[in-house]
Amino acid sequence: MNLKSSNQTFLYEHDDLFNELVKLNFQNKLPNKILLSGEKGVGKCTFAYHFINYIHSSNEAKPYDLKNFEINSENKSFLLTQNKSNPNFELVDIGEDKKKIDINQIRNLILSLNKSSFNDKPRFVLIDNIEFLNNNSINALLKVLEEPNDNIFFILINNNKKILPTLKSRCLNYKITLSFDQSINITNKIISDDVNNLVNKELICNYSTPGKLLQLISYGNEFDIDLENINLKELISLIIHDKHFKKDNSIKELTYYLIELYFRSTISIKNIKLINLYNLFIKKIDSTKKFNLDDEVIFIDFNENILNG
Repeated sequence: MNLKSSNQTFLYEHDDLFNELVKLNFQNKLPNKILLSGEKGVGKCTFAYHFINYIHSSNEAKPYDLKNFEINSENKSFLLTQNKSNPNFELVDIGEDKKKIDINQIRNLILSLNKSSFNDKPRFVLIDNIEFLNNNSINALLKVLEEPNDNIFFILINNNKKILPTLKSRCLNYKITLSFDQSINITNKIISDDVNNLVNKELICNYSTPGKLLQLISYGNEFDIDLENINLKELISLIIHDKHFKKDNSIKELTYYLIELYFRSTISIKNIKLINLYNLFIKKIDSTKKFNLDDEVIFIDFNENILNG
């Protein structure tokens, strides 16, 4: 299952916001700095790729289908983006082996933007996971955002995390949300099946976005796990015991999310001990991510002292 946002040719929901930006573009009033905020997996990045393709493909063969919110997979701009050779598109995101968007990525972006364009199409910069910009990266980016070159548009993606007010204030902020039913319907459309037949209801009820559900299903398929008949505690134990989190960052991210779900589903006001353990682990997780520490240590600690303690 290919979950990359850049590969999704259908956009589900978010019609109103998409049409609002289309209208602003038609009126030549499209903001050149847009911030899309919302929970991880709600479709923000997919939305951005679709809107960018709508703009770039407008005068090309097989343009964007605005009626059905669909990218034509044979469209030139789409294929160039897939091949990472679109001269009018720049992506900045966390590297596979990184935990932050570092200053060199922003410097390379600035160098690229200062080069002459091959055509007169708008150039788009998509920066995903902006909460992972380090301080140096943010300072460098702010300078670009203050005085962007003509015909350059920035779309920033924030996963409901705290970001610097100076960064947020320079953008027009759009909040993207989905109801639980919308998330289930989108997931079912993407997998062409009913997620209730594939995943334990305890897990489904704790998942709030299509992206996270699809990530879970993809993980289950990869390791041949019967997600319909495994509960949250058993799933976390399995991931940690078999060290699946070492496979790639997406499974590591999934592990952290499942740990958070476990605390949320078991914690109560009366259980002071569990509340203290939750606060302790949140601090440990933050420190692990901030200082690039060994994730395995915190996962084993959680398994031994919380799940089996």
